[in-house]
Amino acid sequence: MFVLGHSGGGKAAPRVAAAEPSVADVVILAGDTVPLSQSAVRVARYLAALDPGPGAAATAESIMRQAARVESADLSPATPAADLFFGWPAPYWLDLREYDQVAVAAALDRPMLLLQGRRDYQVTVDDDLARWQAGLAHRPDVTIRIYDADDHLFFAGASTPADYQVPRHVDAAVIADTADWLLPGGGRRKPITSFIASLRR
Repeated sequence: MFVLGHSGGGKAAPRVAAAEPSVADVVILAGDTVPLSQSAVRVARYLAALDPGPGAAATAESIMRQAARVESADLSPATPAADLFFGWPAPYWLDLREYDQVAVAAALDRPMLLLQGRRDYQVTVDDDLARWQAGLAHRPDVTIRIYDADDHLFFAGASTPADYQVPRHVDAAVIADTADWLLPGGGRRKPITSFIASLRR
């Protein structure tokens, strides 16, 4: 059995594998490592820069206030969900603060494949992937690949919310590379060191 997770699912994938010994291998697509509250602020600032104005600035300020509540030492299970990001309850955020996905992944004795789009502004190469790379550098059974043209959904060429509304297909190279790695004799069976394969269009 294999576990494949995307975005928040990619963050959770090591936790799933650690809890279930029957999981053979783990595939993480655009898994975030930066705390969600911080990445939400980063995204808000990015979007505000794309479309500056009072509305964008007000949205960014609101998200920064919510992030401060989530990160506050005063956060407790009794904190109203309405005061927090996405209306998610405080116990969720408290649990998330205690979860270190990179450390859990580093301790797994299962091969892992990590895929990342370079144009992704939600989960980024410089911030999120860099933490995976640093934490898993000692693992010869970890494969990391970056797709230069892809965004967070592994669509080619998109880098704004509006682009997500255009019907597209997941990059065929992502599907092919994942399938090849999972097949017997594929990448997970080879004694290779961690590497970045930058696929160019």
